[in-house]
Amino acid sequence: MEWFTDESFWKDMYDWLFPPERFQAAKEQIEKVASITGIYNGTALDLCCGPGRHTYELAKLGFEVTAVDASEFLLNRARELCSGFSNVRFVHADMKDFVEPDRFDLVINMFTSFGYFKDNEDNLKVLRNMRKSLKNGGKLLMEMSSKEVVLKNYKDSIVTERDQKMLIEKHSFEPGMARMINDWIVLEKGVYKTYRLEHYVYSALELKMMLQASGFDNVHCYGSLDKDPYDLNARRLVVLAY
Repeated sequence: MEWFTDESFWKDMYDWLFPPERFQAAKEQIEKVASITGIYNGTALDLCCGPGRHTYELAKLGFEVTAVDASEFLLNRARELCSGFSNVRFVHADMKDFVEPDRFDLVINMFTSFGYFKDNEDNLKVLRNMRKSLKNGGKLLMEMSSKEVVLKNYKDSIVTERDQKMLIEKHSFEPGMARMINDWIVLEKGVYKTYRLEHYVYSALELKMMLQASGFDNVHCYGSLDKDPYDLNARRLVVLAY
C-alpha cells in the first residue's frame, strides 16, 4: 500500500496537516489564484482537494466545483465543510485516473499534492489528464514546495509540539535527489506511530518541462501566490499553465 492510500495516515496526521490556520488562509489563497489566472467564475476542478478548504472558497465565489480525492476520509471532511453548497460535486478517485475532457475553466492542485507516484510516467499522466480536462482557454494552477525551496531551507529533522503531542519529521533524499523521503513520527501519551512519505520534489525547470511535454504551451513560474519572481527568495513554487 502506498502511504497516500493509507487512510490511517490521513486520520492520524489530520490535525498536523490541516490546523485551523490552514483553513483560514484558504480564502486569500483562492482570491490570489483567481487573480493569477484571471478566472473568477465557471467550472473548477480541485484535484486532491483534501478536506475541501479550497473547494469551499471556490464554491463561495460561485464556481461549479468538482472536488476529487483518493482518500474517502478526507473527502467526507470536505463534504461536511461544503454541505451548505449545491454547486459542489465530490468524486472519490485516484488523481492519475481522473479525466473529464473539455470540462473545466480552472484546475487547481494545491499544497504539494503532486509527484506521489514512484513511476514518474504516472505523474506525467496526471498532468496530461489535467490538460485534457481543461476547456479551450482554461488554466491550471499548481502550488507546491520545490526542490530549490526545500534545499534552501533544508533541515534533516524538525520537531513540532502541539496539544501535548509531538511530531518528529526526518528528511532525506534518494540517491539522485529525485525523490524525497520523509519519516514522520507522532508521539502521544507515550505511544508513537511512524509513517514514511516518499514523493518526487521537482525543480521549477523539471516541472515546466513536464507540463510542456503534457501539452501545455504556456508555463509561468512564480515564487508565491503573490506572483513574486521565482528566484532565491521564492517561498513556494506556483505554476500557471495553459
